[in-house]
Amino acid sequence: MLLVRCFTCGKVISASFDEFKERTENGENPGEVLDDLGITKYCCRRMFISHVDVW
Repeated sequence: MLLVRCFTCGKVISASFDEFKERTENGENPGEVLDDLGITKYCCRRMFISHVDVW
């Protein structure tokens, strides 16, 4: 599970994670998916790209 907010800027990002995960698993480019979802700050993008499911 992704954290609710970005560590750096505090933007709520967890609402977009399910769509991001689904679209990237279907073969879409992660950068383009983040652009479509409105995740433009590099600090927030880092939270998506570097996330690893532990459960």
